[in-house]
Amino acid sequence: MSVGRTLFAATLAGTLALAVSPASSQTLRYANQGDLKSLDPYTLNESTTHAHLGHVYQGLTARDKDLKIIPALAESWETPEPTRWRFHLRKGVKFHNGDPFTADDVVFSADRVRKKGSNMQTRLAPDVKVVKVDDYTVDFVLPSPNPILHNAWDVWYIMDKKWAEENNVVDPTPVAATTPSYASLHENGTGPFIIESHQPGVKTVFKANPNYWGKVEGNLKEIIFTPISSDATRVAALLSGEVDVIEPVPIQDISRVDSSPNAQVLKGPELRTIFIGFDQMRDELLYSNIKGKNPFKDIKVREAFYKAIDIELIKTRVMRGLATPSALMIAPELFILSKEFTRPKFDPDGAKKLLTEAGYPDGFEVTMDCPNDRYVNDAAICQAVVGMLARIGVKINLLAQPKAQYFAKVLKQGGYQTSFYMLGWTPSTMDSHNVLFDIMGCRDDAKSSRGEANLGGYCNKEFDAITDKVLVETDTAKRNQLIKQAYEIGNKDWSYIPLHQQALAWGVSKKVNLPQRADNLVMFHWATKKE
Repeated sequence: MSVGRTLFAATLAGTLALAVSPASSQTLRYANQGDLKSLDPYTLNESTTHAHLGHVYQGLTARDKDLKIIPALAESWETPEPTRWRFHLRKGVKFHNGDPFTADDVVFSADRVRKKGSNMQTRLAPDVKVVKVDDYTVDFVLPSPNPILHNAWDVWYIMDKKWAEENNVVDPTPVAATTPSYASLHENGTGPFIIESHQPGVKTVFKANPNYWGKVEGNLKEIIFTPISSDATRVAALLSGEVDVIEPVPIQDISRVDSSPNAQVLKGPELRTIFIGFDQMRDELLYSNIKGKNPFKDIKVREAFYKAIDIELIKTRVMRGLATPSALMIAPELFILSKEFTRPKFDPDGAKKLLTEAGYPDGFEVTMDCPNDRYVNDAAICQAVVGMLARIGVKINLLAQPKAQYFAKVLKQGGYQTSFYMLGWTPSTMDSHNVLFDIMGCRDDAKSSRGEANLGGYCNKEFDAITDKVLVETDTAKRNQLIKQAYEIGNKDWSYIPLHQQALAWGVSKKVNLPQRADNLVMFHWATKKE
């Protein structure tokens, strides 16, 4: 055996040793390319983290297999007046430690999710008043109507006020925190699973909650999650039967998994848009050889970068056809007028001319931040972009890191430390307003949660004014026209470079039945496993 094969075998054996333990047929072993760093549900607004924590925590609402909003910790809700939402809470629910769930926990969670250190602040605007009516009724009083107030609350998980106070975790744990809090290492939710043990970056064991208030469709008694960053090792674990589910399956391995006797690939369109952003806020870029000014403040530079990227080559070579190029920052399934937008043509010569006109005939140098374990072929996409921009004279220093380090650097809690980056986004509301507000809205950290995920600080006040109208407009046709106007402004500004919607690719044992949701949240309370 060669040295390389020996090292691979050793790595595989070491990784699988973490996952393998004596278990019944109702134990499911799951591997993802990324890890689970924190159990604090407000630490990281990221879908894989939401999925993990969704086994133990719950929101007032949930979403079914078709992403329809359904009751969860709230049995029902109503709007007795346009600026007041009333939620009727489910009685008889207990947290995992036995504490009863009441309105006090909702009011506490509403305060905590909006505190400094939370990466979930846009779930609830700072000017919304949360009022306890009685132990099982809570009002949300708004300054103006909001017909989609609750659309993103399925992953705004409710925490136990008493438990948080007793364990000194009233404040959220920032994603960049170097010392974990009690909430980072322990959970106390109301969901169908309890975390029996958690070793960050190594292994997390979930056990079925015997006192769960609801009915569970699946039959799992235990879930063992092990992060496996190596594509080859992750696929080998699935094919050998050492793990039951992996996500994602590398595109180049899909046919091999599908032809195996004991596993298959669940494929489908995902609602996530992968895109590239620029720092348009700082007067000088943090990571560039251009001093005293910011090239990305020049619209010609942004247009040049856009036109230098060959999206069809990324689709065919990097994504092997499993991607849908996008002209917008949202999936077409989520905006009915998306077909009215077309993507500008790949034009490297035109891009080079634009750079010259902007005063950079020889290009310039800039660092690109990219995760290497979060999206399908994320690092490979960034590497392709590096080569494409080199053709117009731009030297990209690629910094591709595991998502924990990447997010800690580029998100709000890390100070938006990026000059040029790639990110993926699924609107939590399944609606354009989330994109217009969170990703494309002007950042004003002191006054509003608007633009919390706008890492580069794109800002257009006319755009924001339209976004505010979108929020309160109840006429669907008028609302769609407003959304269209906003996207037209963003495209005219060359605010971002939308790339594509990636395809879902989950590797699943043929012993496992697992519904696949288009938001890419792997939800095991629906899973069944047979002998």
